[in-house]
Amino acid sequence: MTRAGLSPLAWLAEVEQQRRAAGLRRSLRARPPVGAELDLASNDYLGLSTHPKVIDGGVEALRTWGAGSTGSRLVTGNTELHEGFERALADFVGAESALVFSSGYTANLGAVVSLSGAGSLLVSDALTHASLVDACRLSRARVVVTPHRDIAAVDAALAARDEDRAIVVTDSVFSADGVLAPLRDLHEVCRSHGALLIVDEAHGLGVRGRGGRGLLHEVGLAGASDVVMTTTLSKALGSQGGVVLGSAAVRDHLIDSARPFIFDTGLAPAAVGAAWAALDVLIAEPWRAQSVLRHAGALASMCGVAERPDSAVVSVILGEPEVALAAAVACLERGLRVGCFRPPTVPAGTSRLRLTARASLTDDELRLAEEVFADVLSAGA
Repeated sequence: MTRAGLSPLAWLAEVEQQRRAAGLRRSLRARPPVGAELDLASNDYLGLSTHPKVIDGGVEALRTWGAGSTGSRLVTGNTELHEGFERALADFVGAESALVFSSGYTANLGAVVSLSGAGSLLVSDALTHASLVDACRLSRARVVVTPHRDIAAVDAALAARDEDRAIVVTDSVFSADGVLAPLRDLHEVCRSHGALLIVDEAHGLGVRGRGGRGLLHEVGLAGASDVVMTTTLSKALGSQGGVVLGSAAVRDHLIDSARPFIFDTGLAPAAVGAAWAALDVLIAEPWRAQSVLRHAGALASMCGVAERPDSAVVSVILGEPEVALAAAVACLERGLRVGCFRPPTVPAGTSRLRLTARASLTDDELRLAEEVFADVLSAGA
């Protein structure tokens, strides 16, 4: 048969078979508005996505500004609400300024691509989030991927460069296992080589630092002139959207050059209003950040994880994809929803249950989780 007689998508069937054979086929599962299961899979770390004040904040913004922002922020999509929230969040984390994007993914694309470019060097941790990986690929910069949390490798990459500009990118809290980046050491290396440090605080905001101000604030790097912070509004703040925080010069540059900002419709007002209300709750109730870490420690203990978690994420490594998937299904059958991470999200041989602690977990919920894990994990041993 000639090529003209072949479907251009015929290859998809073979790829699907390969995924099924490897235990890597993914599927969507719709959840009801109120789930019957205990949720230890979401990133709603502070339990704010359904908080009455957060919902009211979104509804009030919806009624005031409408359902959509109606255009890019450079045309009609910029509101007083957007700019007020930016000032409030920047003040909370100790940054000079902030710029809201439509998602955490686009915030990372905008920050990394706009601050690098052809003729610069990007040094990226091997386990950075996919959005940072994609940003590096789009940047047209030379990219060096260093081993996970390897300061010496970052130092060597920066020392060997010929480029005038260099940027190091990392998560503050790595999303698959909840491990912290060595931010102080990374910053010292960056400063010694005149490099910029970009830190994704998606899993740090609301959990680490005084009152949930993030890991950068905790280690004394909030507001540093050679540090740019990115984060998302869809985790601890229970809403949607992304933000880049840094100097006023960085904000001005992104407005002029960041394509995901210039050519994307502005974040919907309801999402901004809900995120701002969540920020207000966090400021008023700083205990929520401490509760997340306390509950993460309890989950780790009941699952036999030796090291106490440094974040909301508890990683229970089970090995092969089929084993992890079967354990996740067994948990769900017993009323407990957990995350299941398989390659390519995590390295081969490290498929796992990914549990996420929540500030709002009750003693009864923790007892249920302990019973389920005792059942499921002992059965798979």
